[in-house]
Amino acid sequence: MATTQAIRIHSVGGPEVMRLEEVPLADPGRGEARVRHRAIGVNYVDVYHRSGLYPLPLPTGLGVEAAGVVEAVGPGTAGVAPGDRVAYMAGPGCYAGARVVAADRLVPIPAAVDDVTAAAVLLKGLTAHMLVTRVHAARAGEVALVTAAAGGVGQLLVQWLGEIGVTVVAVVGSEEKAEIVLRLGAPHVLVTPRDDVPRRVKEITGGAGVPVAYDSVGRATFESSLACLAPFGLLVTFGNASGPLPPVDTGALSRLGSLAICRPTVFHHVASAADLGAAAAAVFTRVGAGTLRVAVGARWPLAGAADAHRALEARATTGSSILLP
Repeated sequence: MATTQAIRIHSVGGPEVMRLEEVPLADPGRGEARVRHRAIGVNYVDVYHRSGLYPLPLPTGLGVEAAGVVEAVGPGTAGVAPGDRVAYMAGPGCYAGARVVAADRLVPIPAAVDDVTAAAVLLKGLTAHMLVTRVHAARAGEVALVTAAAGGVGQLLVQWLGEIGVTVVAVVGSEEKAEIVLRLGAPHVLVTPRDDVPRRVKEITGGAGVPVAYDSVGRATFESSLACLAPFGLLVTFGNASGPLPPVDTGALSRLGSLAICRPTVFHHVASAADLGAAAAAVFTRVGAGTLRVAVGARWPLAGAADAHRALEARATTGSSILLP
């Protein structure tokens, strides 16, 4: 049986638990394809899997996003052929040289989009699509708060919301990151801890607050983001970079202005092949047209996956991070 190199963990913990191993690579079965990876996306969910915050049966691979070329397809597999450039999201195991995946989870990469960009944008772009279309139908004239705005999803949100006509209040952790977000067109950029975010948001909105706050930081910004909301506002919490949220007192949501909290996941957003295809096309069309610029902040070899995680957890990255097999 063929083999490939892959990052595996046999116990949960810090980046040191990640090992580069030689693992079996099966032939694709019915409805499957084998993809030779050219670039692999690094996402914060990979940290959650590695640390045990999102438990997985052990041992396990890591990584849920990759781009590459189809090497082989199983019997009766339609819609994809050897030589096709594709990207995909799947359960953990993308930190590898190649992988066998369900063919109906593959999306074609347009000629205008290179492999690294495809791996950098698919999961984050689909997340942004979910946040601005399904979780909250963003409308021109609204004001929205975006935390971690210099991160991978944050940068895409700033651009996508701006395209729609939403006024973005972006929150970042340094002056350097503020410059990045300003270049993306955010009209208001707040820097923590320098700025009192709720106070500044109320000033910007004339005391009204924002109808929606997109928060991927988690515990450290939870109360601040809630305090930025207008009555009947929605806090969309889609990450735990600073740790999981504390227990929520639903009575407090009432007292603070009849607020709501949503915790969406992109895998539910694209559960059907039709939804996946439509959302991926929306993302790649914007990337190909240049209206959605994708910043690849750092690249590591596959063997350097632990260093990628260290940088991600230290909030030392901007944009997307990539592993190269």
